[in-house]
Amino acid sequence: MPHPLPSKKVIKRLVKYALREDIGGGDVTARLTPKKSEIDGKIITREHGVICGTAWIDEVFRKVGKRHNTKININWKIKDGDQVEPNQELCRFEGYAHPILSGERTALNIMQTLSGTATVTRQYADAIAHTKARLLDTRKTLPMMREAQKYAVLCGGGVNHRMGLYDGIIIKENHLRSGKSLERIVADAIASMPEGTLVELEVESIEELERGLHAGAKRIMLDDFSLEDMKLAVELTGDQADLEASGGVNIDSIATIAETGVDYISSGSITKHVRALDLSMLFDYR
Repeated sequence: MPHPLPSKKVIKRLVKYALREDIGGGDVTARLTPKKSEIDGKIITREHGVICGTAWIDEVFRKVGKRHNTKININWKIKDGDQVEPNQELCRFEGYAHPILSGERTALNIMQTLSGTATVTRQYADAIAHTKARLLDTRKTLPMMREAQKYAVLCGGGVNHRMGLYDGIIIKENHLRSGKSLERIVADAIASMPEGTLVELEVESIEELERGLHAGAKRIMLDDFSLEDMKLAVELTGDQADLEASGGVNIDSIATIAETGVDYISSGSITKHVRALDLSMLFDYR
């Protein structure tokens, strides 16, 4: 099933700043090739993974082509979310050498990062597929790439948590130190947001969990709970609220955490510890 892309504005913004970072005032190396030389090329993957980022690649080559008053034609062989094998061809492209060479590194940087995010997300999601738990991302994303990485999480089989501080509330330890009671903060948060908006309480003990349930919290994050306490939390909560496990989540622990019966598991590592998927762009000069 196709996942909703970020807006064109979001895609263009990332590409604009990424190209500015790399090209600056002009690509002095690309000028070493004949101005009218043409290229037939392709992008291949060097390893297994999940692909993400085709719209950003299209925008990179649209933009560098526009700078040179030309068009770079791209023919995709895959779509975002597809699982690929080593040496698989992702796309074919053709156009003048100067703009293609200028956009090469930016295009690969973006697609490698997003594909790496989608790939590790798929590994985590597959590890808990036998349970009811769903994998959530966090706000621990690379600067300027939040919307892109959260799209990559969807492509990998994860679920988006809140996008930022503006579209949902998570009441955390530092908020609870403000002087108000846990119960008052939860009540104020629920009252301040439209119905259906995420209001979540982070708790660090069974006692805080029970207070949160009594206050009417409908999503509760269990922060660094032991497996035994997670199981107890699930038993005590029943259908009063959805429970989210957080802390100490990695590919080795996630299945065991999911088997406690929690509804969600959030992991910052799928976006902040991302390892780029190994991709290559190969050229043939005509």
